Amino acid sequence: SQAANMKLKHNINPVLLQFINFIILVYSIVTYIPWYIFSGSRQAIAKAKQVKAKPVNNKPGAAYRSVNSLHCLASVLYPGCDTLDKVFKYAKTKFKDKKLLGTREILKEEDEIQPSGKVFKKVILGKYTWLSYEDVYIKAVNFGKGLAVLGQQPKTNIAIFCETRAEWMIAAQACFMCNYQLVTLYATLGGPAIVHGLNETEVTTIITSKELMQTKLKEIVSQVPLLRHIITVDGKPTTWAEFPKGVIVHTMASVQAMGAKADIGNKQQARPVPSDVAVIMYTSGSTGVPKGVMISHCNIIAGITGMAERIPSLGEKDIYIGYLPLAHVLELSAELVCLSHGCRIGYSSPQTLADQSTKIKKGSKGDVTTLKPTLMAAVPEIMDRIYKNVMNKVNEMTTFQRNLFILAYNYKMEQISKGYTTPLCDSLIFRKVRMLLGGKIRILLCGGAPLSAATQRFMNICFCCPVGQGYGLTESAGAGTIMEVWDYTTGRVGAPLVCCEIKLMNWEEGGYYNTDKPYPRGEILIGGQNVTLGYYKNEVRTRKDFTVDENGQRWLHTGDIGEFQEDGCLKIIDRKKDLVKLQAGEYVSLGKVEAALKTLPLVDNICVYASGFHSYVIGFVVPNQKELADLARKKGFKGTWEEICNSPEMEKEVLKVLAEAAMAANLEKFEIPVKIRLSPDPWTPETGLVTDAFKLKRKELTAYYQMDIDRMYGKNVK
Repeated sequence: SQAANMKLKHNINPVLLQFINFIILVYSIVTYIPWYIFSGSRQAIAKAKQVKAKPVNNKPGAAYRSVNSLHCLASVLYPGCDTLDKVFKYAKTKFKDKKLLGTREILKEEDEIQPSGKVFKKVILGKYTWLSYEDVYIKAVNFGKGLAVLGQQPKTNIAIFCETRAEWMIAAQACFMCNYQLVTLYATLGGPAIVHGLNETEVTTIITSKELMQTKLKEIVSQVPLLRHIITVDGKPTTWAEFPKGVIVHTMASVQAMGAKADIGNKQQARPVPSDVAVIMYTSGSTGVPKGVMISHCNIIAGITGMAERIPSLGEKDIYIGYLPLAHVLELSAELVCLSHGCRIGYSSPQTLADQSTKIKKGSKGDVTTLKPTLMAAVPEIMDRIYKNVMNKVNEMTTFQRNLFILAYNYKMEQISKGYTTPLCDSLIFRKVRMLLGGKIRILLCGGAPLSAATQRFMNICFCCPVGQGYGLTESAGAGTIMEVWDYTTGRVGAPLVCCEIKLMNWEEGGYYNTDKPYPRGEILIGGQNVTLGYYKNEVRTRKDFTVDENGQRWLHTGDIGEFQEDGCLKIIDRKKDLVKLQAGEYVSLGKVEAALKTLPLVDNICVYASGFHSYVIGFVVPNQKELADLARKKGFKGTWEEICNSPEMEKEVLKVLAEAAMAANLEKFEIPVKIRLSPDPWTPETGLVTDAFKLKRKELTAYYQMDIDRMYGKNVK
């Protein structure tokens, strides 16, 4: 029935449709026998039906482990390679002259004036130029030595605040070799968050790019008193007059040159040990202040060991396209998986990814077309965008073309749900769509937020590859679960990786128990070598989110609610905290937004709602009767109380007031409700929408306003 809901609608004459269905049936019967004999899909169907994870014992709340690591969790990728510098050295020795990091050269930059008068920067890019494993290794060694010349000591912090590019990875490898603790900050973070991260970690050196230095760092350098060195990865910046005294700007090349000349002599370089901190990764916090997650060498190695096991035949033939932020655990882990297995990594950005991307000049090629990657990681927002673009193109087709596409789409959906392949449809109908991502993608990795079933199916069908949806947190070094490539079910995140185990803990408040039938449910706890050391300089929060059991195993309390299905795969069904991650990856603390808006005279009560499938926040408001009546009178709106509350015009007026208050309370743009529903009736404990202490019951409010939620998120309401 789920497949039926996801099918596309066509307008084909019923008689003709009967005839087409008959031909499809004949085709299916004729091709079934050769397909069954020659295709490897039989094994895939058998594997898809197998149990993927089991509880370690029969007690309720027992930990589930992958069937491939039931007796012992995996923690090391290669024997003896227990720190990241050893992993890279192993890969460098094994893959020496093979290509590793690729960057496209900029042939031409142009300013393009839009009809609106806005100026867009457009680029024409050339071929990818590559650095081999050996090249990258030498550059990293020299950069690490150069940082030592500048006074960087082992086990001290150094920050990187830079877009995803080859130099980011080179800098990271240099830090791993020399045991410098790499502090990562998203390039999209706001000023106060950057200042907080830099000051909390007491860094004296920051690695950045010319653009970020001019746009983001310039304004805040004076607020970071310990800063002494800024290193730009892309050449000499134009200096600015108001530069604080005592801060020196270097280029990455000049630091590498210092390192190449440096005579370290007999000084024994301090190599890291597995328990040393490799990365302090700042992640969005619920209070607006980001938290630094301390990730050790052995945490990252365990995590990438688990991830690599879910990607079959990973190796030198693979090309990965890197364009997501490397300051995000998903991208960093994915690239380290590739680097350790001899894959190539070609760098890109969301603005230059495809031929239609915003910075690519019309008629020239985007990065995927040039690189033709075999592996790609994506967040749901990017997949949703591809889905909408393709569907818009389908709607522009002639009636014949559109109906042909829809028939093929619906036919393939049925075949996929049975575990079958459709080589004819793939080569005749979906080849063109597949070319949008270069035509060679064999696995799409998805994480960061929930992916809708419809989008997942669309990617399976049109790009002719599995979508490995996964679940992990910065606090678990990105590792948790990933779907197996032959598992084509939707709405699940797969079985635990071989590096970790997962158990469900009762959450009485939410009514979830690990004894629930048919499936055990509860708060997801992740245990294993990938579970990180905790939060930097935040012992209280660390003790709250991490526990150690009687066997010395570390467990992360995720705050997410899951259920284990009969084959051992996990499904995320709820969230314990009121922190919601929007589709684009921003975190919204519902309580924080409510607290900021509840103080308004116009608002008696408010419940803010956000969904991981959408990019904006909505809300339900119980307005103050007197204040709203006054506002209606001012705006010349006449009507009963119900009419005032149900009026789209009054909703807009209240939204304006809320937006002003939100700005005054320094809320981020994405935290401000974009649409609201005015409730004519107050929420009382009798209605069941609030507790006796008048705390919001989010689950009940969501159910009560479901039709309004669908309306505000643009779904068809029957």
